[in-house]
Amino acid sequence: MLGPGRIHDRVILDALEALDPEPFNETVWRVTRKGREPLRGSGADGRWGTSGEFEVLYTSLVREGAVAEIGYRLSLEPVWPSRIAHEIHAIRAQLERALRLVDVAALAPLGVDIAQYRTFDYAATQAIAAAANFLAFDGLIVPSARFDCANLVVFVERVTTLEVADTQPVDWTEWRAGRRR
Repeated sequence: MLGPGRIHDRVILDALEALDPEPFNETVWRVTRKGREPLRGSGADGRWGTSGEFEVLYTSLVREGAVAEIGYRLSLEPVWPSRIAHEIHAIRAQLERALRLVDVAALAPLGVDIAQYRTFDYAATQAIAAAANFLAFDGLIVPSARFDCANLVVFVERVTTLEVADTQPVDWTEWRAGRRR
């Protein structure tokens, strides 16, 4: 963990500063364990965030994308965890300074090995997110590694307009059956 004293890569900072932020005002989707606060971000290591540095809220612009992200993680278990219940939340998100990086190939000049994007090699994407947070962007619109869609990664400390619009249970049996077809 680099913490608040992180030294950012000048190439990444320059590249991100050259991009125009855009407003974002859409409904996004997020899957959580049943009972977990849906607007509580993650402070753990992930594709776009590092432990202890800043909190991010992972969402998807497509409902199926949010389900695929968590379904993938659950599918890595030796036995499908049948007793864990999940919910999918529709969240109204409004950001003033989102950074759109939805083309995977466009991430290569920022240090991302495109061939490794779907793996757990997060160092380059974490560096991009840390630099974007440092430059006061509200969040990132980025390619999903698990579904053909974009995800919205929100820097929780910068965004105040997040509202849960709807919550439904996730039917993992149905999702898993749909993947086998």
